Amino acid sequence: MAGAYAAALAAVAAGPAVPAQAYEGTSAVWGAGHRAPHWAPKDSGTTDVRFRGLSAVSRSTAWLAGTQGTVLRTTDGGTSWRNVSPPGAAELQFRDIEAFDARRAVVLAIGEGEASRVYRTDDGGETWTESFRNTDARAFYDCLTFFDSRHGLAMSDPVDGKFRILSTSDGGRSWTVLPSAGMPAALEGEAGFAASGQCLVSSGPRDVWLATGGGARARVLHSADRGLTWTATDTPIPAGDPARGVFALAFRDRTHGLAVGGDYRADQASPRAGAVTANGGRTWTTATAPPPAYRSGVAWLPYGRTAALAVGPTGTDLTTDAGRTWKTVDTGSYDTVDCTPDLGCWAAGEKGRVARLES
Repeated sequence: MAGAYAAALAAVAAGPAVPAQAYEGTSAVWGAGHRAPHWAPKDSGTTDVRFRGLSAVSRSTAWLAGTQGTVLRTTDGGTSWRNVSPPGAAELQFRDIEAFDARRAVVLAIGEGEASRVYRTDDGGETWTESFRNTDARAFYDCLTFFDSRHGLAMSDPVDGKFRILSTSDGGRSWTVLPSAGMPAALEGEAGFAASGQCLVSSGPRDVWLATGGGARARVLHSADRGLTWTATDTPIPAGDPARGVFALAFRDRTHGLAVGGDYRADQASPRAGAVTANGGRTWTTATAPPPAYRSGVAWLPYGRTAALAVGPTGTDLTTDAGRTWKTVDTGSYDTVDCTPDLGCWAAGEKGRVARLES
């Protein structure tokens, strides 16, 4: 199965970009005899929520988090979605969600001061517990990640000149602000982008990476000790403006990573919108053929070491050479993407859009 999937992806990369509407209710074929993997839209039941938070558990189970305090869950491959939003959260903006299975999930609301909150459920969203509420008006939390079902981190834009890191060791039931001594100073204007839940990502039991923009340089910070000490590295993705930088990261393992971003303004070009690392983020190299426009989400495809998808408001790009070259394969709008070992790749975005990769 994996070999056939890889062959199909290679065929996709060699073919033309296909408008999103070409797949609406159809079985699309690219190239002679090749049935291409493609986004199959699912009806989320809403058209007025933007889903920037996505956690794929499997081909059948996924969680969405978005505007208006909305959390949705499917356990039947997207055929139906259940609204499991925390009560009283309608004014919150959920931007990241991390699910461990069909019943346990942690969701992050972003914003200044008390708008930044964390909730956890252990019963599939039937009930939620607020486990963190930010009381520092200077903090603004953007993303969270988990190393395993107990240990996780959340990150805030700089406070007192340094990014702030929140830590949990009980699955998100309680949180502690980590000491800032091991965090390098932030650049002037530097911050994270709460665009897809992928500005803070982890791989393995201890490694975590933080993406930045807004400052003079777009950087990636790396910690090998669960957020206690960090090193910062410049990336070639353009910055120098509050709308530019690295928006999303994905690491296949503790050494091989992808970075995507650009300028999120629709009327601005996004050159050099992709970069790769093969040494854990110590150095980053511009993609030879980067995504052609701003991209806010990225994910490695399962059953392979070289294929990944990047998504953004103007389309989806595919790489089959570990991020060196990208090919636009769909022109639909998505903000975030996530994949699971059983080939359960999902994407979500504006106007309630959600899709699963089909072949």
